[in-house]
Amino acid sequence: MIALLAGVVAVTGGPSAPPVSAPSASPSPLSSPSTFSSSLEPFVDDGGIEVVPPADEPIPTEVARVAPGPVTVRYTFDGGAGRQFLDVTGRYGMRTRTAVGGALRLARHGGGWAAAFPSRCTALPQNCPRAILEGGDPVTLNPGLRRLRYGASVMMRPTDTADGANVVQKGFSVGGGTQYKLQVDGLAGRPSCVVASPARIYRVVAPVRVADGRWHAVACVRAGGALSINVDGVARGSTRLPARLSIANPEPLRIGGKSVTANNDQYAGQVDDVYVTIN
Repeated sequence: MIALLAGVVAVTGGPSAPPVSAPSASPSPLSSPSTFSSSLEPFVDDGGIEVVPPADEPIPTEVARVAPGPVTVRYTFDGGAGRQFLDVTGRYGMRTRTAVGGALRLARHGGGWAAAFPSRCTALPQNCPRAILEGGDPVTLNPGLRRLRYGASVMMRPTDTADGANVVQKGFSVGGGTQYKLQVDGLAGRPSCVVASPARIYRVVAPVRVADGRWHAVACVRAGGALSINVDGVARGSTRLPARLSIANPEPLRIGGKSVTANNDQYAGQVDDVYVTIN
């Protein structure tokens, strides 16, 4: 069910949740300010730029189709929450999944709403509340070899950081699959963009901290043989990857964590304006 308390909507998820909507508002801009207070080898972190020399990549063994054409999906959360969150076109829904008492909330951001995830938990992983969003069309969001841009606005406090904090991802980096992901990992609170092939992981880490209680717009771009990261409109690093690496997997888009099992790399903080653009 959904309860509205002091500008915060708690979303508990589940098929029985009634379709209650939060007050509508105009979408908040991606860069709007707020006063709301598998191993990598080789890894060279030089000013936030990680260089992973492309190797001969095996042909992916996944049987997964790719996007039939250009597409953009964006989740602003401004339409409120019911049984699912819809992107701005109303075509691609995402549902809330929770475990161990976790809940997804809606919090005020600018003139609209943002998704707020469970607070950082220091208990044993199996005892920590978990909540994620999951959905979208798996095929439509597979870029294959096309240009891919994805990102989100994030707001994290210094106490929200952890070893793993996944903002948005599609696919997994283990098990011979492919993946694209945006994360804010480590106590330093630096964002990074990840692309995984069946053989290895490519990552570029921004040399700036975003876990400071302020809103930051983070964007990842995969174009040809390069993966780059942009923070608040400023290029913050890039890395090379094979131009013929096709990203395609049967997984849905996920926001806030990779699953609802223990050690799910749960994101803590708020997220808004999540998008994926394939062209």
